[in-house]
Amino acid sequence: MKLSNATLAALPDQIKRPTYDRSSLSAGIVHIGLGNFHRAHQAWYLHRLMEQGAAQDWAIVGAGVRPYDETMRKKMAAQDYLTTLIELDPASSSAEVTGSMIDYVPVEEGNGPLIERIAQPDIRIVALTVTEGGYFIDPATQRFDQSHPDIIHDATHPERPRTAFGAMVAALKLRRDRGVGPFTGQSCDNIQGNGAILRQTVVTLAGMSDPDLAAWIDVNCSFPNSMVDCIVPATGPRELEIASDLGVEDQVPVTHENFRQWVIEDDFCAGRPDWDRVGATFSDDVHAYEMMKIRILNGGHQVVSTAGEVLGVETIAGCMEHPLIAALFDKVEREEIMPNVAPVPEFTPEEYVSLIATRFANPKIVDTTRRVAFDGSSRQPGFLIPSARESLAAGRPVEGVALCSAIWARYCLGTREDGSEVAPNDPFWDDLTALAQRAKSDPAAWLSMRHVYGDLAEDAGFAAPFSKWLTLIYAEGVEAAIKAYIA
Repeated sequence: MKLSNATLAALPDQIKRPTYDRSSLSAGIVHIGLGNFHRAHQAWYLHRLMEQGAAQDWAIVGAGVRPYDETMRKKMAAQDYLTTLIELDPASSSAEVTGSMIDYVPVEEGNGPLIERIAQPDIRIVALTVTEGGYFIDPATQRFDQSHPDIIHDATHPERPRTAFGAMVAALKLRRDRGVGPFTGQSCDNIQGNGAILRQTVVTLAGMSDPDLAAWIDVNCSFPNSMVDCIVPATGPRELEIASDLGVEDQVPVTHENFRQWVIEDDFCAGRPDWDRVGATFSDDVHAYEMMKIRILNGGHQVVSTAGEVLGVETIAGCMEHPLIAALFDKVEREEIMPNVAPVPEFTPEEYVSLIATRFANPKIVDTTRRVAFDGSSRQPGFLIPSARESLAAGRPVEGVALCSAIWARYCLGTREDGSEVAPNDPFWDDLTALAQRAKSDPAAWLSMRHVYGDLAEDAGFAAPFSKWLTLIYAEGVEAAIKAYIA
């Protein structure tokens, strides 16, 4: 059954479908970067709220700023912006169609349609999932990179921006000039202090062309911090087949685990849906939640994914079945990551590590090591390296994080230990492979990446074990190095 509004009632009985009248929904949110994670997470929370008869004027309008986003728009439009969500649990599976998205802005050069849509008064939240590396932030300094060509373009041609942030700035100028008022900018990416980062990006970019507008944005707009959590694999032939087996033809179905968490700072200048009625948490201490999740889950992903890639293990669940990778994960988490993490009301760090181990091991979630290892130049300094810096300051061990960093260097050489090639998997892949080649004979060359390691290159407490592990990896292999560490 091809998914559409017209076929909802005829879908197989085991597939839940919206009980609310989608024709009565009106927009309140533009979401830029409408990928699988957003549809399995933020859009799902809104769908659940609509199921309660609430938030009918907060429907989502999808958006993107790159040419490939137009492909997604066409696929979504062909099925009336509906999504089949398939929950994959080791004990059971279930499926539901969500309907909280009602439109998708045409993707055009200069982003004119996006700017005009955001400028409309019904839009009160502009949300983003543009990945950790998409905010033009120097990982070492956490400052906005004003020298990036796309940013220079947007500052020079603010009426025809290339970036999502340029579109937000241009729309805010229209809203100010028309008397429409501000909106809330809501980052839903895995960045510590994501709201503060988004504010810095938008305000700084605006100030490069219009200081008065930048000041207006800074005073009037809000940018709440948040923590988001749900493991959502990419969609490929397997996921399409799962949807087909359920009896629905969905061009872009989404599989996900049976766990979600969303913690949000309650700072919305133009109103918001009551997401807390369907399981989200509004908290004044988002930092504690995001620290736990980013360090333990996202950091743990970096621990296992690069080791899995080098050793030819294709999935995260496969890594947790691999005795050495699983042991590496457990030891690094409990000895070098967990001690730097404070408890939150729902979990102690120990409980959260155990929960993450269980979630990673879910064999039905086919989350590839390649997907998780992507963009290590952003994810390593964002998720893993800070644990080493804090451990060093507290006098605790850093051997495991240093080993994981050495495995990442080995991964960026571009080959696995079985001789197979690693296809480019980072925006700066060519630079990384060149440095990895140099590091074979000079490990310090790898640590020279200041944007990743900062001053750790000069700290013998980290540089010495890194050099030791990388030397051992090239002499005896990754498995030998892991065995030496866990022994």
